[in-house]
Amino acid sequence: MKLCGYARNEWLAIILVGLLLIASAIALGWWPLAVLIAAAVAAVLTFFRDPERRVPTQRGAIVAPADGRVSSIHELDHFPPFDGPAVCIRIFMSVFDVHLNRSPCHGIVKSITHTPGDHRNTLNPESAEVNENNLIVMSHPVRDEPVAAVRQIAGLLARTIYCHPKVGVTLQRGQRIGIIKLGSTTELYLPAASEPTLSVEQGQKVQGGLTVVAQVKSKDALTAVSTAPPPKPAQKTATPSTEQAPAPARTTATP
Repeated sequence: MKLCGYARNEWLAIILVGLLLIASAIALGWWPLAVLIAAAVAAVLTFFRDPERRVPTQRGAIVAPADGRVSSIHELDHFPPFDGPAVCIRIFMSVFDVHLNRSPCHGIVKSITHTPGDHRNTLNPESAEVNENNLIVMSHPVRDEPVAAVRQIAGLLARTIYCHPKVGVTLQRGQRIGIIKLGSTTELYLPAASEPTLSVEQGQKVQGGLTVVAQVKSKDALTAVSTAPPPKPAQKTATPSTEQAPAPARTTATP
């Protein structure tokens, strides 16, 4: 099992403490306790697992930024980072889910905004508005327009948010971008201008970097069509005349 590098300090500490407790239990002859401690350590380490994912390659696909269950899908009349309407897909991450976050699409990190706040239970819908969170806004790699935003939200137990990319970095679809340690909530925002077609529904389980949650219209494809040179008109081919040219007049030499 591969463990997430973003939480190296945590799982190294868990392993060391676990080994010390197991050794102490064995030294005292408490074998059942040693087995229980080993099982508990293994269970906690699964919180930091980092499975490989086969990222979809179809054009315009938006993948889930986290593992978990879709707890809400709603529209916003105005989302300030996009300066316009947006669609939000909220994903609840339980302690049994992979806690790693991934980039939903290809783009450049336009801004990263950390907002301090409370640490309420994420089962309460209000927690998404008042809890500590970190917002990553991504823009198109060529045009200066937003393509997506990912908001990492802390919870009652998950009080540590780690964001790896920096502003100006180009991210690929499905690339690892951070972790919310011990679960919580991750939100994906898509601008309404991209005309997203959602492919998930509330209550559905998703996997980060693997599940396609929406399909957006590719403006690059439209531009390629509109800028393509018009077809050349067919050239007219001269049809040879079937009439024979008059024979040249015969001249007779005068002696």
